[in-house]
Amino acid sequence: MTVQERIDLFTEKATAVSAVVSEVKTPVEALDYVVDLCDKKEACQLLISGCGEPLSDKAEALCEAKREKVIAAPGLDKELFKQLETLCQEKGFKLIDSGMRDHLAGIDIGFTEAQHGIAATGTLVVESSSEELRLATMVSEVHVAMLPKSCILDDSYDAEEYLLGAMKKAPNYHAFITGPSRTADIERVLALGVHGPLELHILLLED
Repeated sequence: MTVQERIDLFTEKATAVSAVVSEVKTPVEALDYVVDLCDKKEACQLLISGCGEPLSDKAEALCEAKREKVIAAPGLDKELFKQLETLCQEKGFKLIDSGMRDHLAGIDIGFTEAQHGIAATGTLVVESSSEELRLATMVSEVHVAMLPKSCILDDSYDAEEYLLGAMKKAPNYHAFITGPSRTADIERVLALGVHGPLELHILLLED
């Protein structure tokens, strides 16, 4: 397949499994996308029991603190992280790149970079040896992944050489992500976001 054919097929397959696929010309445009997406959504934090009742000032402050929006971007290039941090400060969002275990009940957006995409299935291949990165992609309400167009492969067989090389650097962990989290375990009714992100946004980056 040509590069454009891979892009078209990847977009078709990813969209078919409920992913949102967009194109961005630069990484900075991707940062703007993430912040804008976070700005439009409600904070996802779970409220502490009793927050709906009349409370003391101290307890009320704790409940309010649980409503702040959090963006997690572990493993992001340092310069990009600084730019994202500036954008988050302007909006009043909290940006983190570590300490995910302290935010297990409330990461609004996990922003990561994907190493490869598989056109045949619309799948992302994300190097996830870091626990911080694994948690960011699993406990966030929305996962946004940036994928260079040149890194889209025809099928999973084309990822074999890359994966064999990566596995020589133990410990190693790669996640294959196809669409947002979904299950039909309960009465065979499809539900999104039960075991992971409710939404998956894929930003195809010009490179």
